[in-house]
Amino acid sequence: MELVRQTRTAVLMIIVLTILTGFAYPFLIYGLAQGMFPAQANGSLVRDANGRVIGSSLIGQNFSGPGYFHPRPSAAGDQGYDATSSGGSNLAPTNEKLIDAVKQRAVAYRQENDLSPDVPVPVDAVTASGSGLDPDISLANAYLQARRVAGARGLSESQVRWLIDQHTQGRVFWVLGEPRVNVLELNMALDKSK
Repeated sequence: MELVRQTRTAVLMIIVLTILTGFAYPFLIYGLAQGMFPAQANGSLVRDANGRVIGSSLIGQNFSGPGYFHPRPSAAGDQGYDATSSGGSNLAPTNEKLIDAVKQRAVAYRQENDLSPDVPVPVDAVTASGSGLDPDISLANAYLQARRVAGARGLSESQVRWLIDQHTQGRVFWVLGEPRVNVLELNMALDKSK
C-alpha cells in the first residue's frame, strides 16, 4: 500500500514538474522575450532592403573588397568566419606562430590601406577575437580604412568618416569597453550611400 502511494506521488510530481519546467516556464520566457526584446530574441538579424536576412549584428562576416570595411581576422573554422565553428586560435601571446601571423597581417594591412611602414596598426586589425566572430572594429581601425574605402567608392574621405561617426556605438553603460563600429551595419550604410 505504501509503495503504491509513493509511486503515485512520484509520478504526479514528474507530471507536474514536467508541465511547469518543460512547458509553462519556457513559454512564459519566450512570450516575455518576444514582447520586450523581439529583435534580440530572434538573433539580432540584419535584413536588406528586400527583407532578406543577410546576417546578424552579433556575428562577424568577411568582407574583402576594397570598397568595404574589413572585419577583424577570424580563427573560426578553416576559412574563418564560420559561425558553426566559433573559437579563437588559442595561441599564447609568446607563440611564434601568432607573432609571425600578426607581423604578416600588419604588413598586409599597411599595404592594403596604403599606410607607411611606421604607422601603428590597431591590435584588432591583426588579431582574432576570442570567438573569432567579433562583428565590431575599433574606431582607429575604421578610420585607417576610410581612405581606401572612399577611393574605391568614389566618395570623399570626409563622407566615409561621417558614416563611421554615424555608426559608432559608445561604451556599454558609458564605462565598459571602447567605442566601436559594427562592420556589417557600416558596410550596409555604404551600399545605401551610392
